Amino acid sequence: MASPDTIFALSSGRPPAAIAVIRLSGPDALGAARRLTTRDLPPPRQAGLRRFVDPASGELLDEGLLICFPGDRTETGEPMAELHCHGSWAVVRGIEAALAALPGLRPAQAGEFTRRAFLNGRTDLAAIEGLGDLLAAETALQRRTAMAMMAGQFSQRISTWTQALTRLAAQVEARLDFADEDDVSRAGAISDALAEDCGVIARDMESELARPGAERMREGIRVAIGGPPNAGKSTLFNYLVGREAAIVSPHAGTTRDVIEATISLNGIPIILADTAGLREDSSDEIERIGISRASAFLAGADVILWLGDPADRPGVTGYVICVQAKADLGQGHGEGLAISAISGEGMDQLIGAVCAQAMLLLPVPGDYALSQRQREIVGRAALSVGEAGELDDEILVGECLRQALAALDELTGRSTTDAVLDEVFSGFCIGK
Repeated sequence: MASPDTIFALSSGRPPAAIAVIRLSGPDALGAARRLTTRDLPPPRQAGLRRFVDPASGELLDEGLLICFPGDRTETGEPMAELHCHGSWAVVRGIEAALAALPGLRPAQAGEFTRRAFLNGRTDLAAIEGLGDLLAAETALQRRTAMAMMAGQFSQRISTWTQALTRLAAQVEARLDFADEDDVSRAGAISDALAEDCGVIARDMESELARPGAERMREGIRVAIGGPPNAGKSTLFNYLVGREAAIVSPHAGTTRDVIEATISLNGIPIILADTAGLREDSSDEIERIGISRASAFLAGADVILWLGDPADRPGVTGYVICVQAKADLGQGHGEGLAISAISGEGMDQLIGAVCAQAMLLLPVPGDYALSQRQREIVGRAALSVGEAGELDDEILVGECLRQALAALDELTGRSTTDAVLDEVFSGFCIGK
């Protein structure tokens, strides 16, 4: 499904850089590359040293490497070329201007190379969403999870479900079309077997939904530091952040608002928050607002580091780690992990405890995680398959199976809308 025009874009980092890579894709990619060089094209998929010139003026623009990818067995499913040139703005702009002046060529839009790969059947939507996560990955765990999705692990699960449901749908259609034929199994026998198979598939889909989702992986595990005033919360916050992000003072009520920072602990994305000290006798209106916000943040946190008397910890849904701060001063409440953000005592153990709990909320390293969109679609498919196994009317059973198959097609992109594609590709950069 070739596009009528040829696109080009800078696909490497922004200049200035040592090298810049300008990609072309489309029916005239090789022809355009030929017009920018002073010699014939190098052999396919082999780098050749070439001079790049402006076809209109003959001006020498740069000297670099040219790689050509003919045919449709390319990343985008159409002819491609790459110009590896020097990474200055002058060179990049000069080559881009020369390409833009050629008929049938235009600058690529954000994500258009990958979009063409999808439209030409070189990849599916699930793998593309994994690629989007990989481009946004900031931690090793995010990278591994994105790579698993991009490599097709989830696509393989979808394929397994699709094959099984297609087989069941074919049995139902056979029952409806050839109900009077002797070689079609008895209705009761088929219904029993179909109900059992539907139950297995539905439970498999539900087990997929029970796994950790991608949102925490993308946004980070929310870890809140809470406790009474002057418990050492801001000092601990600064230690974990690695800079003086929060004001530390011996005066109670110094922290008036929730202070957040995004960090990585052992490769795990963390949203760390320092909260106002909790107390009920404050007469300061601003401090009371800060206490209210602190209580709300603690209630929604995944992990709470409580730096106070364990008996006074608030009722929260997140996992609570009781901490005795200021161990270097001999202070504490007799329970919890003794630490000192000044001397470093117990900090490795605290970080280990936070990471151990965080890992329970994240995908297993090397495994994929479903986005909210993917989870919603799998949920619809599981519901339709479950209903198919409970119905007696084969017409309704067939309709439920068709709905489930249509949902799975939404996951791979075989059945989707331009609006969905626009949303998926909106986060991609130009040149990808």
